[in-house]
Amino acid sequence: MADILLIAGMSGAGRSQAADDLEDLGWFVVDNLPISLIDKVVELADSTSANQQQLALVVGAAMQQTDSVEVVQRLRQSGHRVRVLFMDAANSELVRRYVQTRRKHPLAHGEMSVEEAIVTERRMLESVKGASDVVIDTTGINPHQLKNRIVEMFSLDDSETMQISIVSFGFKHGIPIDVDLVFDVRFIPNPHWDENLRPLSGLDDAVRSFVLDQHLTKEFLDRLLGMLEMLIPAYREEGKSYLSVAIGCTGGRHRSVAVAERLADRLRENGHRPRTTHRDLQR
Repeated sequence: MADILLIAGMSGAGRSQAADDLEDLGWFVVDNLPISLIDKVVELADSTSANQQQLALVVGAAMQQTDSVEVVQRLRQSGHRVRVLFMDAANSELVRRYVQTRRKHPLAHGEMSVEEAIVTERRMLESVKGASDVVIDTTGINPHQLKNRIVEMFSLDDSETMQISIVSFGFKHGIPIDVDLVFDVRFIPNPHWDENLRPLSGLDDAVRSFVLDQHLTKEFLDRLLGMLEMLIPAYREEGKSYLSVAIGCTGGRHRSVAVAERLADRLRENGHRPRTTHRDLQR
């Protein structure tokens, strides 16, 4: 049976770039594939390969993508491993990209502006995004950073293990839109107000000790770990392959970083293999 990844998402959000990165990883990629041909491509892959074929199928226009939800369900019922990657970006970033490249948005007809076309497309793709296994928000990341995300997620073929991502962030820089669970640790005393700790980050021992030695932090981590250990097998049972957890503080440099690192350590102690990202560490 084929291992299939459908790449959907907003126009201009990086679907083609993600496809190129997957091709570098050895996936067989078909770009701009009409929905009507997906079953035929999968059938051909099954008949021509003795080993499991990894197929990355970039779905075409928005209307095609809306029909992909039914196709995904049908392929899964046939025994294939099917995942959906949804590429997204903020509306303002998509507008900037279209203005910069002087490309026409596929839904922009007549007097419709690029911004109006993006809003229309986002509304059309709500159900697709809701049915996706993982969302990658490319706002503010460069092609190299996107490739790193793709490699982390899709270079290992491990269908038995849920891939867990833990990201720290600062609320003043905005909440990440491509995560499943968000937790606020601004209740923990802030190292920022200590002049000796302010220049440091949650990766430094002094800040880690300040944050993690708090009674509230210890209780929070115990309860959060217990909840995740309950949710992970339940998500896996429902067919979810990826779980992203965001930990936020005010600026994203101290408390959220220290808590995210400690949570990852404790998950590893329990046999999981989380990866950590600190979105706002350098701000």
